[in-house]
Amino acid sequence: MSLLDSARASPFIQSLPSELGDDLLLDSLPVGVYACDAEGLIVRYNRAAAALWGRKPQPGEPGERFCGSYRLLDLGGTHIPSAKCPMAIALTTGQNFRDERIQIERPDGSRIVVLVTIRTLKNVRGEVTGAVNMFRDDGLPVREGVRTVDRAGELESVLQALPAAIYTTDLDGRITFFNEAAAELWGVRPELHRSEFCGSWKLYWPDGTALPHDQCPMAMALKEGRAVKGKEAVAERPDGTRVPFLAHPTPLFDKAGRMTGAVNMLVDISGRKEAALAVQRLAAIVESSDDAILSKDLKGIITSWNRGAEQLYGYPGEEVIGQPVAILIPEDRRDEEPKILARIRQGERIEHYETMRRCKDGSLVDISLSVSPIIDATGMIVGASKIARDITDRRRAEEQKDLLLREMDHRIKNLFALANGMVTLSGREAASVSDLVSDLQDRFGALARAHSLTMPNGSNRESEQVATLHALIYKVTEPYLCDQTEGRITVTGPDFPIGPATVTNFALLFHEFATNALKYGALAVAQGKVRIECRAEGDNICIDWREYDKPGGSGGPSEDGFGSRLARATIEGPFGGSFSREFKSDGLEIRLGLPRHRING
Repeated sequence: MSLLDSARASPFIQSLPSELGDDLLLDSLPVGVYACDAEGLIVRYNRAAAALWGRKPQPGEPGERFCGSYRLLDLGGTHIPSAKCPMAIALTTGQNFRDERIQIERPDGSRIVVLVTIRTLKNVRGEVTGAVNMFRDDGLPVREGVRTVDRAGELESVLQALPAAIYTTDLDGRITFFNEAAAELWGVRPELHRSEFCGSWKLYWPDGTALPHDQCPMAMALKEGRAVKGKEAVAERPDGTRVPFLAHPTPLFDKAGRMTGAVNMLVDISGRKEAALAVQRLAAIVESSDDAILSKDLKGIITSWNRGAEQLYGYPGEEVIGQPVAILIPEDRRDEEPKILARIRQGERIEHYETMRRCKDGSLVDISLSVSPIIDATGMIVGASKIARDITDRRRAEEQKDLLLREMDHRIKNLFALANGMVTLSGREAASVSDLVSDLQDRFGALARAHSLTMPNGSNRESEQVATLHALIYKVTEPYLCDQTEGRITVTGPDFPIGPATVTNFALLFHEFATNALKYGALAVAQGKVRIECRAEGDNICIDWREYDKPGGSGGPSEDGFGSRLARATIEGPFGGSFSREFKSDGLEIRLGLPRHRING
């Protein structure tokens, strides 16, 4: 069958009057028609084709292959070699074209946009034997001397300048145009009129499932004839990187309402995804932090509240969000918040500001506060974030350190005073130098053993051997006794067991009392005496330390010395007991009251 016979067999040709001759038939058609053989040689064309081309090619001429136009161009004005024109593609692949837009340039330089429809012709074995091309002027009006092609070029220039990825397809999904932003997003430049539905190398759904191209949003829009707004997918580039995007494919229709293709805009949401992930990470860090983290607006109203804040202050988030931050500030520190807000409005950061805040139960807590301004996307300061760290333990540790330093200083001084007192006391009783040396060795040894009781529990065996209050008192006061003054220190009343954790506290305390008695009190004079009375009063154990026969009147120091401060810190602190001291005309009386369960513990 000849190409012309095949053309006759088409439904359109058969609908015309059969008495018309072949040439008359073709030349009577209002559209350009030409036929090529399998090699692309033009074998027939009509008058309308020659008019559209602006020239009359020689049928069968080897140099006239695929198309009789002077030059072909895409809508952007780029030259299309004849070997890559739609007719060449149809003959090579067997693919048909329908209403494909393309530019024809005539020998006189004028250009027109035509709609190309190509149907391939095949033999019984399915082999392509040729093709028929029917093409017509796109028919868009020319205004003020500006050609349609110029308008198309302007449109393409606009699309190329847009930062968004944009591409178009024909009715069958073949890509007919894409801008540079689309090529950059895909990481590849698809082949026009061959690549289908989307130019990316691979596609995936947001959950990582593979997305076939013929099921992508553009394919959905073409299949269903409706716009698809904001469908999320992921494009994989040839280098393996993946770009999440939102697709907005919209079908295109001609004046008659027939769908001719679609345009798609792809919005890269990589930055949005990364920002959302960063926000999620930050939220997880804030929520899991042991520090109290909260935010407030510039009016001081709490807007967020993490778990650390709930643990520190005792307020659950739903109870405190929307409340003024002033509920956390003690009355005597209310002036802090206006000053902090004023500095935040100036864009300042506040680092490690140590202050005090009030918890839900009314208790006060020492905190280290850091405050930073919160800045919105426009650069405006809209609030502040606060990080509060509980420094109560640190404060206590610092106080303990200061107490220990003062104790070390005091003890070093006491060592010299004790040594002097020991030498004096022993010198009064020693009959010879050897007796003095022996007495001093015994007393210094006993003092060292008593001093070892003030070391932390578990670091020696002495603390485990002392099991009762009386035994501890005798052990501590042993260095201050001698044969001639054995009755000067007496312990009366019931004995009580002492727990291992309290031995060192009592040893240090009684050691201090005995040292002061030797330096300033009853043991500093030959006739002075010390009596220690133990008794039970309900759930408390009372200990009275009384010094007698000390001449010098009832006056005492005007303020607490180290021993008194130590007694208060020991008795009123860890033990939760009471301490009092009274200077009398003949000596000193110290009263201690302690819960029994604390002593046994």
